[in-house]
Amino acid sequence: MKINKNILISILMIFILGVIPLAKPPIYLMILFLTMFMYIVLCESWNLIGGYTGYLSFGHAAFFGVGGYTTAILMINYGLSPFLTAGIGGILAVILALIVGYPCLRLKGPYFAVVTLCFAWVIQIVFLNLKFTGGNVGLWLPLMKYDIFVTRAIFYEAMLILMIIVVLFTIYIERSKLGAGLRAIREDEDVAQTLGINVTKLKLIAFGLSAFFPGVIGGIYSYYITFIHPSCMFEPMLSIMLVLMVLFGGRGTWQGPIIGAGAITIINELLTSFIGAEIARIIYALLFIGVVVFMPTGIMAYIK
Repeated sequence: MKINKNILISILMIFILGVIPLAKPPIYLMILFLTMFMYIVLCESWNLIGGYTGYLSFGHAAFFGVGGYTTAILMINYGLSPFLTAGIGGILAVILALIVGYPCLRLKGPYFAVVTLCFAWVIQIVFLNLKFTGGNVGLWLPLMKYDIFVTRAIFYEAMLILMIIVVLFTIYIERSKLGAGLRAIREDEDVAQTLGINVTKLKLIAFGLSAFFPGVIGGIYSYYITFIHPSCMFEPMLSIMLVLMVLFGGRGTWQGPIIGAGAITIINELLTSFIGAEIARIIYALLFIGVVVFMPTGIMAYIK
């Protein structure tokens, strides 16, 4: 029985990434990889609705924030670890996506994009005015009872495991009937409907699935940073970054988000460290315009 060469390379890379903490690298390096894993999870999730289905969403920061607040509140009030309750945050994010998606997915193109962006802002304002979420004060989460290196190593491995699960899940969706249906909707929604595809149902499934993992990762992230506030958990820039990463790498493929998230995470780190966050935002805006105008199909199109 022959084993695919690409599978062997992937297993080797995963093994190397998994044992990196044992080599006790600088904490800065572990945080960089941890951030990259997180963005890959978020980008692969966004790709289900934005890449395969073709609906450009700028509202995924809302699902990320809902997951973060859900697990944080469960931990503060009931002492439950986000590593155990992150799935609950993901489920609530799915419910929110289905409620919002049913009317919004009737819109197409820029109309859908604008509505999802406004939706994220509205959710942020709501959480700023709720007492049980800490309102404008925010919420503090208890620290882990380990030293900083062990703590970062635990979050590193958690993000790595989530990344592997999401990538495998995306590959499965891409090769399934659901993936074929979503691509048909992206190419021509009206034709897909005439072929007997339940367009509304598939769009809702894609939107719901794309919201689940941001909800899960938001819960883990809230525990990682130990303090959450609506301004950071519902940051519109997060949604814009996801769109930029996936478009840069190539949407509609499982490899594109990995390439885009990896490249933009490194670029982001360099810009923030040596230029400054505010100027970095301007550069992101220019990069976003450049990708949309000159590279609408992303790097993966050139690789293929």
